Amino acid sequence: MQTAFIQGMGIGGSLIIAVGAQNAFVLKQGIKRAYPLPIALLCSIIDALMITAGVAGLGHIIEAFPTIKHVASFGGAAFLIWYGANALKASFVAKGMEMGNAQNADTLRKAMLTTLGISLLNPHLYLDTVVLLGSISTQFEDAHRPWFGAGAVLASFIWFFSLSFGARLLAPIFSRPAAWRYLDRFIWLTMWSIAAAIIWPYMTVN
Repeated sequence: MQTAFIQGMGIGGSLIIAVGAQNAFVLKQGIKRAYPLPIALLCSIIDALMITAGVAGLGHIIEAFPTIKHVASFGGAAFLIWYGANALKASFVAKGMEMGNAQNADTLRKAMLTTLGISLLNPHLYLDTVVLLGSISTQFEDAHRPWFGAGAVLASFIWFFSLSFGARLLAPIFSRPAAWRYLDRFIWLTMWSIAAAIIWPYMTVN
C-alpha cells in the first residue's frame, strides 16, 4: 500500500511538473494574482478525474479507438496555436502588473473557460494521466491500485496549488514591462512547441 502510494506521488509528480501549456497558464495567472484558488482547484480536479479514470481502465478504451486521440490531437493543437498567437501579440504591448488590482485581467468565467480549454483540449493530459498512469497502475494488485492513483492525485493537488499561489512571489519582478514580454514569449514558444509536437507525427506518416 505505501509503496503504491509513494510511487504514485513520484511518477504523477514527475509528469505534472514538466513545463507544459497548463503549467505556463497557471503560472501567468498566479503572477497576476488572478483567481489562483479556483484555477488551481479546477486543474487539480481535472487531473484527479483523469487519473482515476486511467486507474479504472479508461486508457484501454482510448487505445482501442484511435479516432478519439486524433480528434483530441488536432483540436488541442489548434487551441494551443491560437492561445500562443495571443501571447505573442501581447508580448509587443508594454505593460506592468497593477499591484493593487488582483483581478486585473480576465473575468472569473473567462479564466475558468480558458483553464478548461488549456487542460481538456491538450491530448497530453489523456496520454499522461489516463493512458500512461493507467498502464503503470496495472503492475499493482487490485487492492493497491487505488493507492497508486491517490498518490498521483495528491501530487497534482500539491503542484497546482504550490504553482498558483507561489507564483505571486515573482510579482515584484513582473512590475516591469520587460518581464511580461519575456513571459508572454515563453508561453508562446511553449504553446507552439507542444502544438508542433502533437501535429508532427501526422506529418511524418508515409
